[in-house]
Amino acid sequence: MRRTQEQRKTETRARLIDAAAELFARKGFHAVSAEAVADAADRTTGALYSHFDGKEGLLLALLEVWKQRTVEKLTAEIHQLPDPAPHFAAMWEAITAPAEDRGEAWLLLEIELWQHGARDPVFGPLITRRFAEIRGQLGEGLADWAEATGTELPYEPEETGALVLGLLLGCALQHRLAPESVPEELFVHALSATLGLRKPAAYPRTKTTPKEARP
Repeated sequence: MRRTQEQRKTETRARLIDAAAELFARKGFHAVSAEAVADAADRTTGALYSHFDGKEGLLLALLEVWKQRTVEKLTAEIHQLPDPAPHFAAMWEAITAPAEDRGEAWLLLEIELWQHGARDPVFGPLITRRFAEIRGQLGEGLADWAEATGTELPYEPEETGALVLGLLLGCALQHRLAPESVPEELFVHALSATLGLRKPAAYPRTKTTPKEARP
């Protein structure tokens, strides 16, 4: 059966995103050329620019695919939970998982994307919009959970999203270099306490933190 033009476009787009995922994760965004991605996908550089307008657009598309898959999974799960702590733990695992499971690569590429956007006045607004969308999704998801469970959150959805994203990325950055200093339990407890879902008492320390990692 002959494929339609739309099917061929969809396949080309998917192949380019898959190739970028492997190369960017292994070498970093700036170390990989558009030509290298196109070659790995068995497509032309022209096809890459036609679909994504360049490497930056391809990186945005890749991160959007990863984010959307995670959001869909987490959104489906949170409404079934009386306590969002397992939801917070799943968010943490999604972005701190080993490189072969995409998490570590996701974090590093998010940082590269942010750095590029912070320095580029043309690309910057795209990153600003992306972060606004993520804050909105996080905040609205928790607002929906709060309404379904009769829980009152202390912040508006946009503020909630900003706090969740800030804690997630900030803790994940520290975890990337010193995993023992920011275990999952600390992140989950801190986020729960910040959102008024748990008293800010000492979190349950199930892992030993090395002396040199303590303040």
